[in-house]
Amino acid sequence: MANTINLSPVFLNAINPASMKEEEIHVYSKDFSIFYRDKQAIRDVNLSIPAKKVTAIIGPSGCGKSTFLRAINRMNDLIPGAKTKGQLFFDDEDIYGDLVDPVLLRKRVGMVFQKPNPFPKSIFDNIAFGPRLMGHQNKNELFGIVEKSLRDAALWEEVKDRLDENALRLSGGQQQRLCIARALAVEPEILLMDEPTSALDPRATSRIEDLIGELRGKYTIIIVTHNMQQAARVSDYTAFFYEGDLIEFALTPQLFTKPGTKKTEEYITGRFG
Repeated sequence: MANTINLSPVFLNAINPASMKEEEIHVYSKDFSIFYRDKQAIRDVNLSIPAKKVTAIIGPSGCGKSTFLRAINRMNDLIPGAKTKGQLFFDDEDIYGDLVDPVLLRKRVGMVFQKPNPFPKSIFDNIAFGPRLMGHQNKNELFGIVEKSLRDAALWEEVKDRLDENALRLSGGQQQRLCIARALAVEPEILLMDEPTSALDPRATSRIEDLIGELRGKYTIIIVTHNMQQAARVSDYTAFFYEGDLIEFALTPQLFTKPGTKKTEEYITGRFG
């Protein structure tokens, strides 16, 4: 279970933390840093992510936003020379603790990448892949999981009559929704989205944004986006990163209309980035 927010050091970098007193949090960091060998990618980040809300992470290229996102399901472990300092918690358990199994963590924390990456398999087998690894082998049970996941990803009506078709034949927007369905099929608690619409056309982007709205309240969603208008449209909270530092974290309407720092104001008004 997520716990009620403690307003101690977790919010050292946050703006108006009182606005989150009644929220529950899923992920929080304490003086959390990430290094790639000798280069520090993020620096002493204190941030709390509210449960079952949409949190956007914005900032210019190279500011550390994707690095922080990938840390939540330990994808950075796959990068040679990556190391961490400080603590990052998921439901009060240190994600980088010695007893944490990254494979089990990634079941609870799903991820959707910048470019759609369906497997070269059928639509059905793409969605059933994770559940099968978890031991689900009954055909009827798998069909139920596939249908539910595709419905949750707003794709079922478009593909229900061609589940045996190769997923690579889907359009780019459909492939991205398929990847979302594949992530949802293992019943994660958190869904990470790393610029999920940057490779899509405006129509497909709109469908993904609508889908994020439909998933709000069911999952904790954390989305990295370079598009500030998108962050304003889809998120409840926004975190602004700059050169590895968390500059500001606040309710999205507050951050975009009454930013708490000059650096945030300069970024959202297009003076740099």
